[in-house]
Amino acid sequence: MNKLNNTRFYFSLFITAVFCLTNEAYLFAQQPLLLSDAIKSGLQNYQSIEAKRNFIKSSQSLVKNTKNEYLPNVVASLQQDYGTVNGQFGPFSGYGAAGVASAGPVYNSQTWNAGFGSAYVLNTNWEVFTFGRLSSKILLSEAQVKRDSADFVQEEFVQSVKISGAYLNLLIAQKLIENANANLSRAISLQKVVQARTLSGLNAGVDSSIANAEVSAARLSQINAMDNELQIRNQLAQLLNANPSSAFLLDSSYFKNIPLEFNTGTDVSQNPQVKYYQALIEQSNKATNYIKKSVLPGVNLFGVFQSRGSGFGYDYNPANSDSYSKKYTDGINPTRSNYAAGLSLAWNILSIKKIKEQANAQKYITEAYKNQYDLISTQLKDQLILSDQRIANTLLSYREVPVQYKAAADAYLQKSVLYKNGLTNIVDLQQALYALNKAETDLGVAYIQVWQALLLKAAASGDFDLFLKQVH
Repeated sequence: MNKLNNTRFYFSLFITAVFCLTNEAYLFAQQPLLLSDAIKSGLQNYQSIEAKRNFIKSSQSLVKNTKNEYLPNVVASLQQDYGTVNGQFGPFSGYGAAGVASAGPVYNSQTWNAGFGSAYVLNTNWEVFTFGRLSSKILLSEAQVKRDSADFVQEEFVQSVKISGAYLNLLIAQKLIENANANLSRAISLQKVVQARTLSGLNAGVDSSIANAEVSAARLSQINAMDNELQIRNQLAQLLNANPSSAFLLDSSYFKNIPLEFNTGTDVSQNPQVKYYQALIEQSNKATNYIKKSVLPGVNLFGVFQSRGSGFGYDYNPANSDSYSKKYTDGINPTRSNYAAGLSLAWNILSIKKIKEQANAQKYITEAYKNQYDLISTQLKDQLILSDQRIANTLLSYREVPVQYKAAADAYLQKSVLYKNGLTNIVDLQQALYALNKAETDLGVAYIQVWQALLLKAAASGDFDLFLKQVH
């Protein structure tokens, strides 16, 4: 039974090794995904970036539309109809009519004489002077373009930071898998030694159980590392709008080098997130100004030209009721024309009361944006201080971990030799194995943590070039 279990164990180990080798061969055939290329790909393909681009285009179109509002209204109307012209004394007002209603003579009873008629109207109305109301609306629409542009830059900045963070996290996750594989390999080698010494009676049987437990623990650590890598890989794939099922071959040079430059300005006012709230405040101020000016009057120039045709003659009356024609051409031929032109000034005086509270409401919105501006500025300043502290700490770790790794590797080598010669127990060897595994993990992570600290500072200061110019 024990032999069968060993056979199954080695078979599963063989399958795992084949899978790892196949995956590594596939990754080797690929070109590594550079961080700079990942950022570029994410900015081109991510859906929220595309959405921000379309918002800018929409705002730009609204600016053009607002400027076109200064153009006059020119309405041309052609009307041809057929009907009777019975007249009756008394007031009359047509609902929504743009022209003058036709009328005929007054008969002492209803008649059904009918003919064709026509009306041709050209109506022009131009609000030639708005006392700054239209110009303030144009400034408001232009402020919206600036707001959407700042939002777009902010989205690109945040997305770049997210991609960089996910890329570095995935590097760590892949390194943890590599370390887990190495730890499992050492545990299996130790298991073979223990089993051989146990079978020969040189060690107690409990050593074999401890070695088996160590292999099992190493295998569980390997599974956890693979699961962690899968989750982080999925996050990076989402940010790149890529297929999460494909493995990423990343640039491993970040485990060999650290950034050389860490200095940047302490002013966070140029951070795209701060500038976005500045644009919001500016737009809200422009909105308040437009609301105030919306109560101002408007000066309008207007002109109307009208031509009419009728199938009824000028002398059509009760005594001469035959003076009309039912021909279509007689009714549509214009025979009388009129025009009117003028200047008007319109001002809704009571709108001042209505607009006052709207202006107050917009002022409160401006104050809310200022509060958010102060909040994000304070948070970024605190983050900038934290990033300097993290940089200092990660540099200390970077210098210290090689010492830890060398000591742990030497200790493990010493303990393994001593155990093989029966000069120490398995517990001491197990502790040395733990120490070596931790040292390997710390060694790989230490490099990436320096890059992560630099990324934190770039994100806080808004100087992303500080990070980008040092990556590949």
